[in-house]
Amino acid sequence: MIFSNFTLGAVLLAGGLFLAMLACLEIGRRIGVRRAARDGEAARAGAGVVDGAVFALLGLLIAFTFSGAAARFDQRRALIVEEANAIGTAYLRLDLLPATAREELRESFRRYVDARLAVYRAVPDMVAVDAALAHAAKLQEEIWSKSVAASAGSQATVLLLPALNQMIDITTTRTMAGQTHPPLVLFALLSGLALLGALLAGHAMSGSRERNWLHMATFAFALAGAVYVIVDMEYPRVGLIRVDSFDQVLFDLRQGMR
Repeated sequence: MIFSNFTLGAVLLAGGLFLAMLACLEIGRRIGVRRAARDGEAARAGAGVVDGAVFALLGLLIAFTFSGAAARFDQRRALIVEEANAIGTAYLRLDLLPATAREELRESFRRYVDARLAVYRAVPDMVAVDAALAHAAKLQEEIWSKSVAASAGSQATVLLLPALNQMIDITTTRTMAGQTHPPLVLFALLSGLALLGALLAGHAMSGSRERNWLHMATFAFALAGAVYVIVDMEYPRVGLIRVDSFDQVLFDLRQGMR
C-alpha cells in the first residue's frame, strides 16, 4: 500500500492535534491549580455543569461525523458493485442485437470497463482522473449511439436501452458520491471542541499534585485517533482505509468479457 501524501498529511494533522491537546491539558491543569490556591474549594463550583455540556457536545459531534463517514464509505463500496451489475446486465443484453453489430459493441464495452478502472487507478492525480472520466464519457456516447442504431425497430430497444441508461447514470452517482464530504467547518469545530475538552479535562485534573501522564496521553490519543479515522474514511481512495478491494468485481467483470 502506498503511503500517500494524503496519509502523511492526515497523520501529521492527528499528531498535531494530539500535541495540542496535551498542551491544553497542561494549560488547564495550571489554571486549575492557580484557582484552587486562590479560591480553595469554590474554584470548582459549577464547573461540572459546563464540563458535562462540552463533553456531551463533543461526543455527539464525534458520533455524528463518524456515522456519516462510515455511511458514505459503505455507500461508495455498494456503488462499485452496483456499477458492475449495471454494466454486466447491459453487456448480456447485447445478445439481443443482430450479430453484425454485437461484436463491435462488445469491444466498445471492454474498452469502457478499462476506462472506468483507469479513473480510479489515477487517483490522486486529478488531472489524470479528469482525462479518464472524459474518455469514459466519450465511450458512453459511442456505445449509446451504436446501440440505438443497432436496435432501431426491434424488440431489443425495450430491454437494452434502459440497461444502458442505468449503466451511464451510475457513473454520475459514483462521481458525486466520491466528491461528497462534510464541510471543512465541521472538522474545524470538531478539532476546536477537542482542544476545549482537553482544556477542561486538564482543569478537572488539577486536584492532584502529580500529573497523571497516562490519563492525559490516553485522552489526547483517543480523540486524535478518532479524528484521524473520520478524515481517513472520508477519502477511501487515498488514505489507509480504502475501497480498492471492491474494484475486484469490475476486474472480474472485465475478465468475463473475453
